[in-house]
Amino acid sequence: MDDSSRMWITAVPPFGPDEVGVLLSVDADSADPGERIACRLLDRGHEGEEGVFYLLPFDLAARCTRAGDRLVVELVAPRTGIEEELAEAEEQLADSAGEWVALLRRELVTDFEPAEQDGEKQAVLLIDHGGPVASLDELFGRFEAGEAGIAVINAQ
Repeated sequence: MDDSSRMWITAVPPFGPDEVGVLLSVDADSADPGERIACRLLDRGHEGEEGVFYLLPFDLAARCTRAGDRLVVELVAPRTGIEEELAEAEEQLADSAGEWVALLRRELVTDFEPAEQDGEKQAVLLIDHGGPVASLDELFGRFEAGEAGIAVINAQ
């Protein structure tokens, strides 16, 4: 559930060079059950700009916290919304308690602090793709080629 190598603090080209935020990569072909469930939930998104999807806050959310010098991001989903997928992956996700299930956790050493505006926390961006990626440039290249999508995930 912890694959911190696919988390970046960066500007995302479709949103412009000044919008720096948290970006996570999720692989639809991953062996990790939490990552696969997250990708399935992305199918519930609503397309905004071409290739950019917005999820409802009760489908999938992000939790950003600090642990010393690390920014920790957990992708969570409500237990009631993923019961079918949970039955399939029950063993691997069994340590999640409560009504929200942690699907994946990533962390990065950084002093970046996600912004808040009008009491709302800064959204986290997800790029979903199939298969491994070697770099952030490759990830953006896949998006530009139409082989990946960006989802905007509300933060709790």
